[in-house]
Amino acid sequence: MKTLILLALAGLGAQLVDGSLGMAYGVTSTTLLLAFGTNPAAASATVHLAEIGTTLASGVAHWRFGNVDWRVVGRIGIPGAVGAFAGATVLSSLSTDVAKPVMALILLGLGLYVLGRFTFLGLPAGNLGKPLRRRFLSPLGVVAGFLDATGGGGWGPVGTPAILASGRLEPRKVIGSIDTSEFLVAVAASLGFLLGLGSEGVDYTWAGALLVGGLIAAPIAAWLVRHVPPRILGSAVGGLIVLTNIRTLLRSDWVGAGDTAQWAVYGVVYAAWAGALAYAFREHRRTLAAADGAATAEDTAGARTADAAPTAERPAGVGTAGERTPDAAPTA
Repeated sequence: MKTLILLALAGLGAQLVDGSLGMAYGVTSTTLLLAFGTNPAAASATVHLAEIGTTLASGVAHWRFGNVDWRVVGRIGIPGAVGAFAGATVLSSLSTDVAKPVMALILLGLGLYVLGRFTFLGLPAGNLGKPLRRRFLSPLGVVAGFLDATGGGGWGPVGTPAILASGRLEPRKVIGSIDTSEFLVAVAASLGFLLGLGSEGVDYTWAGALLVGGLIAAPIAAWLVRHVPPRILGSAVGGLIVLTNIRTLLRSDWVGAGDTAQWAVYGVVYAAWAGALAYAFREHRRTLAAADGAATAEDTAGARTADAAPTAERPAGVGTAGERTPDAAPTA
């Protein structure tokens, strides 16, 4: 029961992050399942099965808040489903001893990407309104879908920053469209795992716990996407993913580090993570201050322009009420 409660809370937290950033549900949930000692293929299969429900709920919520571009959903979602099915088939054929460190490496790379991207760059925007071409979205969907199935996550960490970097779609619609199209990826990956592993390869109880937490968080996250500071949240999540998967690699047969070496590495990671969070918070405050300063300067300039506007000349001999003045009175 404690495990199920932890999984439900993890699903809730992961979906809050995913719905706000367009990434990290699969990476966060799969990392947790691997920490529990789950088979890598079974962990990814369990997460993707839960994602069928969470991505559907998240997509509906984002659609209701106007965060979805359906052209982007179709152009990236269908190729993503193809890549996810292929990735699930590949992962199902790997042995556990090989798959676990391989998945940890993929997740570590994605975690470093998320951490660096949001800490130092935030959410870039520019070239808004320009169309996103199919020749860009289709290959992106195949690669992101394949990594998502093999790494237990990757659709958001690959797709969201790539589209944001193009600057052609506003951030909230990037996040909403990625979250909505992930439904197709989750369905295709689940089918691939069921064909490769069979029904016994999935822990339906754990998937249900993740699903419950995700369903609660989905509408909240769709609303929070307009208010949460993504730079700080992305930095926090990226650091957590890096730390957890470094732990998996250090304890694997590939590395086999001793306790002293492990804690030394953990200390370095914790220090770097704390520095990244401090930097992200400072840059977020600086961005807000710059925006406030620009708005104040614009208001001041507008007020000066209004004060300097010329007044209409008053005809000689006419008062403020349009009456003749004494100077203009006729003489006898």
